Amino acid sequence: MPAADVKNDEGPIGLSDFGDNMDIATFEQILEMDDDEDEREFSRSIVFDFFQQADNTFDKMDENIESKDLAQLSALGHFLKGSSATLGLTKVKDSCEKIQHYGAQKDETGTHDEPDVEKCLDNLKVVIAQAKKDFQTVERLLRRFYHDDE
Repeated sequence: MPAADVKNDEGPIGLSDFGDNMDIATFEQILEMDDDEDEREFSRSIVFDFFQQADNTFDKMDENIESKDLAQLSALGHFLKGSSATLGLTKVKDSCEKIQHYGAQKDETGTHDEPDVEKCLDNLKVVIAQAKKDFQTVERLLRRFYHDDE
């Protein structure tokens, strides 16, 4: 059972509840920069800025799927991959890396060329949907971690 499904009750959670959605060591480095462990203002601001950034980036990805702009999709995947990696959001990072590769007309590993644009777009649609799902999971967990259940 995925960690996100283990604790469906309301209330705060700990880092161990993130399971394979997060690289805990990376996220702990950000938490170490907080002056006050109860308020966690510094890390909270970074995380909540990421939520907005991810929402905006996914909107742009949807627009670029419609316009079939593979280069822009690759750039957006690269951008969001970096932000999610900084926070240790492993599943989001991995999906965004695939978006970057498919947008560059490569396979999901980035090692082989894929000249078929429509195949790349089909792959992008699937992996963007997965990235959004992974993001929603980690956003829900992080909101509970920061005691901000919407």
